[in-house]
Amino acid sequence: MIGLNLVYGVVGILFAIFAGLGLRDRRWANGAFHGLIALSFLAGDWLGDVGNGVLVLALVAIAASGRMRRAEPVEPARDRHGAKVFVPALIVPAVALLGTLAFKQVPALVDPKQATLVALTFGTIIALILCRTLLQAKPAEPFVAGRGLIDDIGWVAVMPQLLASLGAVFALAGVGQVVGMLIGTIIPAGSVIGAVLAYALGMALFTIVMGNAFAAFPVMAAAVGVPLLIQRAGGDPAIVAAVGMLAGFCGTLLTPMAANFNLLPAALLGLKDKYGVIRAQAPTALLLLVFNILLLYGMIA
Repeated sequence: MIGLNLVYGVVGILFAIFAGLGLRDRRWANGAFHGLIALSFLAGDWLGDVGNGVLVLALVAIAASGRMRRAEPVEPARDRHGAKVFVPALIVPAVALLGTLAFKQVPALVDPKQATLVALTFGTIIALILCRTLLQAKPAEPFVAGRGLIDDIGWVAVMPQLLASLGAVFALAGVGQVVGMLIGTIIPAGSVIGAVLAYALGMALFTIVMGNAFAAFPVMAAAVGVPLLIQRAGGDPAIVAAVGMLAGFCGTLLTPMAANFNLLPAALLGLKDKYGVIRAQAPTALLLLVFNILLLYGMIA
């Protein structure tokens, strides 16, 4: 059955190519960092929990060394193809959408839970083939350009995965239950508005601290979402989960911990204020958070 094995294999090979290009150019830290990521995708199951933990510590050590370098500026290529350059870019979402719908009809061939990721992977491969045949790109050209982009992003590229893993660790450690006990001593018994405020504000605050709403969700769902809003207040689980994630996304707009969203764009655009993106997003984030609280309360009360 086709599933994450295909996705991990393709991503692992891609990062192995990035690692090879980095080592070829004597960018030792970049090459080592990308090589370890490739190893995690290609041999993560074989390494086991301890091996993967050591691998993550090695990634942190390389990132903290400050020796990873951004890509050298490249002069933009002349546009020789006109509108044809958009064809590979549009192929990726088109194949992802159509493939997701089609693959779910053949559960014996493709894992239905991973249909979207598998379709996205196939779309990317097809787009690469089109770049070669339609645009006459050199075989190495997409990988060199991709390596330049990932070098610009740097260690921030793996921050979402690390933060999501942190949320899973918190959930397994029972942090949600502890937070729930603390909130239970503050919220008056049966207070729906108190539970809604604790849930939405907690999602936003935990996301600000952890940098990822997916990391905050297991904690706040276990602490407030499930016991107080769903089981006690009778809220619809789908609505509670969706609005909680939206509240968390408001926190994403407000935190430098979400470096890939908020600090990286400022760096790539050369903004003088590295927190300029956050300052621009803050009014919208706070307003959306208020609306999420009102929406959730109106649907439960």
